[in-house]
Order: sequence, then C-alpha cells, then structure tokens
Amino acid sequence: MKLIENNSEIEKENMAQAKEYLQQLHKADTIIGQRIREKNELRARLSNIGSLDYSRERVRTSTRGRAGYEQQIIKIVDLENEIDCLIDAYDDLRHKIIGQIHDLNNADQIKVLYRRYVLCEKFEEIADGLSFSVRNVYEVHSHGLQAFWSIHLEK
Repeated sequence: MKLIENNSEIEKENMAQAKEYLQQLHKADTIIGQRIREKNELRARLSNIGSLDYSRERVRTSTRGRAGYEQQIIKIVDLENEIDCLIDAYDDLRHKIIGQIHDLNNADQIKVLYRRYVLCEKFEEIADGLSFSVRNVYEVHSHGLQAFWSIHLEK
C-alpha cells in the first residue's frame, strides 16, 4: 500500500512539473499584456500634457519640464524595445512547446494540452470544443501531463 501511495505522489509531482513548464506561455503572455498596458498609459499621459496659455504673463521656466517630457519618451521607447524582445522570446517558446506537445503519441492528449496551454482554454471550453465530457477532459489532461513529463522532463 505504501508503494502505491509513493507512486501516486511521484506522479502528482511529475504532473505538477509538466503543468508548471507548460504554463510558461500563459505567464509570458500576461507579462507582455501588462507591459503593453504600461506603455499605453505612458503614451496617454504624454498626450494629456496641457496647452500653453499665452494670455497670461510670461514667466521664464527651466528646461526641467522638457527633460520630464523627454524622459517619458525615452521610457516609452525602452518599453517598446522590451516588448519586442518579450514577444520574440514568447514566439520562440510557443513554437518549442507546440512541438513538444506534438511529440505525444495520443491525439486526444495533443488536442487537450494544446487547447489548455497554448490557447489557454478552460476545461469546460475544451470539453465543448471536442465534444468530450469535462471528466473525460480532466482524465485526458492528466494522462497527457504524465506523457509530456516522461518524454520531455524526466531526467
């Protein structure tokens, strides 16, 4: 009985490793989305700079305002460069993970893992899309994670 419990625990750990590995795509996608929102917020702030009122008395100002404006532009450009690098890395990772999923021998496991980790679908959506029961999707997902681990993560 103890051996069965140990094997079950090992399988759970292996599945958790496979799941964590496959979830890298979703994490990378989330980070890219947040960086894009950050860039858009900076752009919006930059475009909301007030206009000048020439009817008032003219006061000499320092170049600090311009430096702040320039700093925001530099931040936007840096963010755009960072986003480009993140997207390139995401595309490479996505291609690699899709290829690894395709290495599985079971077509249903390939479909479920692809939809779950590449398309980020919920189990219910996968079940509807594949005409499976949700319970069946959980089972195929579990076996798919075990197969994925044994092919790609077992050392």
